[in-house]
Amino acid sequence: MSDAFIVCSNLSFSWPDDTPVFQDLSFTVGGGRTGLVAPNGAGKSTLLKLIAGEYRPGAGSVSVQGPTGYLPQSLPLAGGLTVAEVLGIAPVIRALDAIESGDTGEEHFAVIGDDWDIEERTRAQLDRLGLADLLLTRRLDTLSGGQVVSLGLAAELLKRPDVLLLDEPTNNLDLDARRRLYGAIEEWTGCLLLVSHDRELLDRMDRIAELDRGGIRSYGGNFGAYEEAVRAAREVAEKNVRTAEQDVRREQREMQQARERAARRASTAARNLKDAGLPKIFAGTMKRGAQESAGKANETHAARVGEARARLDEAGRAVREEQRLVLELPGTRVPAGRTVFLGERMRVRRGGRPVFAGEGADLVIRGPERIALTGPNGAGKSTLLRLVNGELEPEGGGTKRAEGRVAYLSQRLDLLDPDRTVAENLAAFAPGTPPAERMNLLARFLFRGSRTQLPVGVLSGGERLRATLACVLCAEPAPQLLLLDEPTNNLDLVGVGGLESALNAYEGAFVVVSHDVRFLAEIKVNRWLRLSDGRLLETRGPDDDRRW
Repeated sequence: MSDAFIVCSNLSFSWPDDTPVFQDLSFTVGGGRTGLVAPNGAGKSTLLKLIAGEYRPGAGSVSVQGPTGYLPQSLPLAGGLTVAEVLGIAPVIRALDAIESGDTGEEHFAVIGDDWDIEERTRAQLDRLGLADLLLTRRLDTLSGGQVVSLGLAAELLKRPDVLLLDEPTNNLDLDARRRLYGAIEEWTGCLLLVSHDRELLDRMDRIAELDRGGIRSYGGNFGAYEEAVRAAREVAEKNVRTAEQDVRREQREMQQARERAARRASTAARNLKDAGLPKIFAGTMKRGAQESAGKANETHAARVGEARARLDEAGRAVREEQRLVLELPGTRVPAGRTVFLGERMRVRRGGRPVFAGEGADLVIRGPERIALTGPNGAGKSTLLRLVNGELEPEGGGTKRAEGRVAYLSQRLDLLDPDRTVAENLAAFAPGTPPAERMNLLARFLFRGSRTQLPVGVLSGGERLRATLACVLCAEPAPQLLLLDEPTNNLDLVGVGGLESALNAYEGAFVVVSHDVRFLAEIKVNRWLRLSDGRLLETRGPDDDRRW
């Protein structure tokens, strides 16, 4: 397996409307674990589809050595399929059953091949990914989103590929499932190319490949080492820009001084010629010579200025564009100790079954608490947020909310009108804010100029999140309680950084459902809740043993 590799040579690909995605892209991926990073829309998923053979390049070639497994972001699976069918082992299982029943037809042996231990290998693989209790006859439409992702990974691993391509494999996975996936990745010994914004997963890579400006740059080490290398390169590039700017100013200053000296010499020479009483023809010759000499000197200095400006342009291109939100949101401040939400013995049913055990769930949110809500997929976390928001009324128990807005950002990011522009949406949320101030607010959320006039429906996931945050956090009145449901799903690393900046500027209370431990640490969560088996419990953090 150590020889498995991917080679892309002069690769070009465009969409049907001729919009280019890649042009003349060349790179090689060797054995080991490689994390591919880039902003949303740069073409990471498209590149994996090209390597997997799902897309054909417009030019160039893709070569993959060895069998390939590919797990896309969205699995194209029908809900009526069984677990065995998804895993691709149903024909082998049927052949084994037939032989056990006494049917020794040659076709059954041909189907089985070397897979006589397929059931044992399958159960071991499912157990490794937390799916030990999953029956092979169970239908796909009865599984949670996280179980489907884990099942898709199990199907690829059972193929025993030499090359494994994974596209955002931790999306929809709860914390336990993520950790099992981390373990499977750490055990991988072939060639892995992985697209992810999960920094914990990227920290388990052997190298990071950055897709940037139409090329791929490789960095040895995990994501932490990549961040440090990028930071150091940015500092060097910014220093080079400052040096180049100083060179331009110096050359411009020296050119101006040379012009002034030439003008003074010309003036002095003209007076001396007049005083000397030389013939006009001789004086004209000397004057033209002085002018030519001054002109050559000026050309020399102008060339030096041009060279200095070229160095400045080159240094500027090396500086990475790092856009981060820098916000102050004092209007969202909530006094310490104020009860923002009180829920007592809340009871609700889903699918005819109670979501919360016993007499129901109790929850108190006070002051500017920063709460992380964790728990397995399907435990009822989104249901709890809807109860807090008031979108869902409890069937038993009671809820009380303090005066002030509660803002709820669902996973779908469907709060804004997709047909209205970013500016129009903000005007609807903050009608009393003067237009000029609204433009300044949008600029702080990185919407400037024509970007403010884009319909929300055409924005990328990261842009739509920024637009939603701008409208929610700058609304009238500002929200005192913010509820976020898996806000980092499908966000690139730049988008996650922007969300972290916005939440760190927010001074109200928030409850965030997330399984991204690094993200939760960056937003300075100070209270941890876990919902599991119908019980809402306080914990000391994601690694608290009591969470089990």
